[in-house]
Amino acid sequence: MPEGDTIWRAARALDAALAGRAVTGFSSPLPAVAAAARRFGLVGRPVARVEAKGKHLLVRFDGGAVLHTHQGMTGSWHLYRRGSRWRQAPHLARVVLEAGDVVAVCFRAPRVELLRAAEAARHEVLVRLGPDVMAEEFDAAEARARLRAAGELEIGAALLDQSRLAGVGNVYKSEALFLAGLSPFARVSRLDDRALDRLIAAARGQMRRNRDAVSRRTTALGSARHWVYRRSRRPCLRCGTMIERRLQGDPPRSTYFCPRCQP
Repeated sequence: MPEGDTIWRAARALDAALAGRAVTGFSSPLPAVAAAARRFGLVGRPVARVEAKGKHLLVRFDGGAVLHTHQGMTGSWHLYRRGSRWRQAPHLARVVLEAGDVVAVCFRAPRVELLRAAEAARHEVLVRLGPDVMAEEFDAAEARARLRAAGELEIGAALLDQSRLAGVGNVYKSEALFLAGLSPFARVSRLDDRALDRLIAAARGQMRRNRDAVSRRTTALGSARHWVYRRSRRPCLRCGTMIERRLQGDPPRSTYFCPRCQP
């Protein structure tokens, strides 16, 4: 699943390509989205801006319409010049937004909605999001308070709850917990504020470090791509202990950890 840094980069690229440009074409195979585009008179309206909120991407148009997409496990936004070949099959496109010679295509996203601004402002998912790890104005104290409220939940599961800290996914969950020296299976109630602050700082530092990644995300140093993620049964880069993998949470997600560095 794309994590907050991936969505942030997509929003930045889309904003640079589309903001201030009038929509010259809009299509979607989703009846509700296509009908809303006609109702809002989207063609002819300029794109105001494109922004990320955690793992959600919002395209805002002059006049108040908001295109909300969530990429899930399979979705992605692509930018093309008119007439160029797409990297995925056309039947996988959920939205095609044209602005002159620029074509923005959202492929395979499980959630696509075209909303009024007021609807987006009170959207049941968006309003519940915790502090966005990628945001310039990040409230670390609020993020700690929301994690603290998880109580008896395991910290690895709490970290994936977007209502507590928005943008963290499975990669950064495992990597941040390793860097903070915390067991993914520790109950939040057993962790002091310093441990939670250390974890939040590790997640934010790693994700913001990857804001400008042009090829692939890296969280470790040197030639290794990750400290623990997808490294089960391989030696820890710090202590040599074999990395372990266990399923955690509901639904179960893979958690990678070093049993010695994260006691």
